[in-house]
Amino acid sequence: MTRRGLVGAALVAGVGVPLGIAGHATAATANPGPDRLTLPLPTGPYRVGTVPLHLVDRSRPDPLAGPGRHRELMVSVWYPARDVRRYPRAPWMTPASMRMLLDSAGFAPDAVLSPLTAGREGAPVRHAGQRLPVVLYSHGAGSHRSDTTIVVQELASHGYVVVTVDHTYDGFGEFPDGRVTVADENYDATPWTYSQDARFVLDQVAELAAGRNPDVDHAPLPAGLGAALDLSRIGMFGWSKGGTATALTMGTDRRVRAGLSIDGPMVSQPMPTTDLYRPFMLMTAGYTRATEPAVADFFTHLRGWRLNVHATGAIHSSYGDNQWLMPQLARVVGMSDEELVGWIGTLDPSRAVRIGQAYPLAFFDRHLRHRGGHLLRGPSRSFPEVTFIP
Repeated sequence: MTRRGLVGAALVAGVGVPLGIAGHATAATANPGPDRLTLPLPTGPYRVGTVPLHLVDRSRPDPLAGPGRHRELMVSVWYPARDVRRYPRAPWMTPASMRMLLDSAGFAPDAVLSPLTAGREGAPVRHAGQRLPVVLYSHGAGSHRSDTTIVVQELASHGYVVVTVDHTYDGFGEFPDGRVTVADENYDATPWTYSQDARFVLDQVAELAAGRNPDVDHAPLPAGLGAALDLSRIGMFGWSKGGTATALTMGTDRRVRAGLSIDGPMVSQPMPTTDLYRPFMLMTAGYTRATEPAVADFFTHLRGWRLNVHATGAIHSSYGDNQWLMPQLARVVGMSDEELVGWIGTLDPSRAVRIGQAYPLAFFDRHLRHRGGHLLRGPSRSFPEVTFIP
């Protein structure tokens, strides 16, 4: 795999920059030490399990992999789990992809260690005979499927099955045979590419629900996974380009009953102009309706339940893991306070975590479970930073 484009291109485009800190390469001269980053715990009543799946879409040839090869994707399935003690905690990223991520930004590849998530690898599913709603997640440009793990494991801890997708050639990932993939400028990864990936992954979720194993390497599945999936209650959310892909998928696949965009720019060719009569929520930061005509236009095509919330002080990456991880990395590499504000804005990281946990959960609870939803009725004293944009 070639290493071109990478984080610098994502910065120029202004969409979906992951933990890689392009533009701060001089900080790599600091003495980082072997610190391991940490993630906050989810707040739900259930333990969390996770399992990776290696999928191949045989309907789409892979022009970069050579003749006879088809598009490969890595996904992770997150779910409420039981009997977790003997199962190891899953890393946020594999060691190889984490090193590549850091190295691409000019840091020492071992500047920090990947955090450990709340997910226990391969633990059996907890669902007590009742099928669980399914939520698909799509990452930002040049990023990876772990970039919003704080939100993903929060949903799983409250009883959702969440499927996160690495959009190959537009970010960092690793396949079971050790191949580490990065963003490649020779692959035209558009929001429509992401949407195609999403629809294919939904097909594979249906295979799981039917009792089959779509993993091409026949990796073992957690006990009870297929029986836990409720295909009548599917939602989707995404950050940045993944938010745009969520809108596109909603417009082309009626299996997705509710969609959430985390600061998606809503720019694609063709644009997401299909009228949607299913629930959709925007969590805006850098791409607001006031400053981005594409976002404003998309909002006019939401004919059903719709909502736009905005957190004061948030920037493009504030609702994801960067907001929590960047201050830790800044301490290790000796980044100044001014540099750090440039990366995370002025929204306090602990408050960003609570917002990121609470609002997506409230949205999917209301529209996939038909319960709760009081947080979405108007401004909350618990979240004074969050405003409702009419």
